[in-house]
Amino acid sequence: MGARPQFVKAAPLHAALERNGITDVLVHTGQHYDFEMSQVFFDGLSLPDPDHHLGVGSGGHGAQTGQMLGRLEPVLETEQPDVVIVHGDTNSTLAAALAAVKLGLPVAHVEAGLRSRRLDMPEEVNRVVADHVSTYLFCPTQTAVDNLTAEGMRDGVVLSGDVMRDVLGASLPAAAARTSLLGELGVDPGTYAVATVHRSENTDDRERLRSIVRGLELIAKQMPVIVPLHPRTRKELGDTTIDGVRIVKPLGYVEMICLVRNARVVVTDSGGLQKEAYWLGVPCVTPRRETEWVETLHGGWNELTDADAELIAKVATRPPPETSRDETFGGRDASVTIVEHLVRSAERDTSGVR
Repeated sequence: MGARPQFVKAAPLHAALERNGITDVLVHTGQHYDFEMSQVFFDGLSLPDPDHHLGVGSGGHGAQTGQMLGRLEPVLETEQPDVVIVHGDTNSTLAAALAAVKLGLPVAHVEAGLRSRRLDMPEEVNRVVADHVSTYLFCPTQTAVDNLTAEGMRDGVVLSGDVMRDVLGASLPAAAARTSLLGELGVDPGTYAVATVHRSENTDDRERLRSIVRGLELIAKQMPVIVPLHPRTRKELGDTTIDGVRIVKPLGYVEMICLVRNARVVVTDSGGLQKEAYWLGVPCVTPRRETEWVETLHGGWNELTDADAELIAKVATRPPPETSRDETFGGRDASVTIVEHLVRSAERDTSGVR
């Protein structure tokens, strides 16, 4: 693991493995290395410090992935794990999956089967390659299962549910107790927007980023807008000011859930935040052309606006949907399902029965 969403996904799996008496070796690539994007999540989610920290840091996709491969291989050779678990769709996912399969180690991909159908997205390349070299493909939704079936992958595919729903449910009491955060930010429940922008398709394209920022400025004319700013976006914005928008440092997981569950609307290009808003019953606006989480679009709880400033503001400021949400989306106890499947598979392999 190496990025914020992976720390979140690793937390419930770590707990489930521990409950089953299984040792998990945590490897942090260093992809996200500053406190706000890394250590704060280990602290807030009760993850132990990594057993190995590779210290790769930022860089171009090729250079970063190459460094990860070079530093992961000796770790895997030393540890000789029964299975290498990778999460999501980052360069850390790709590097770990490739390093493991080249050493003949089985790979378990958590959050397998997601597709945007756009190979110009680094995340799409990462997730497609990881899926095709994985022994175990743990899918969060039936849509993900169907995507893999369409690509000819059936062996090892498991509809596990979403581990992010596990960690959200476990964190809600702490988030409910953190409402002092709203006072610190000077907002009242149900009166403000939360926005995050971090995907390279939005941050690396100056025109798209400028248009999304303009959309946030339009929303800010009608309600407070709070933006926990990703380091990548901060770098691209430079000295640019966003009129009427409150910029804050990235928040820990519990603080972010507190902020989202009390918001009037969420504007985000984050897949995780789209799901969390849906589960919490908060309308969401996604400034992208597509989403891997198509279930969140049902009933109007999430809407794609691309980088259209006026449309972003229009959707964000309209009344919330009156439709119900799919309470089964994401399932329950995904981490338990994943660990139980891995244990059964290991027992079959040991007995020689398949």
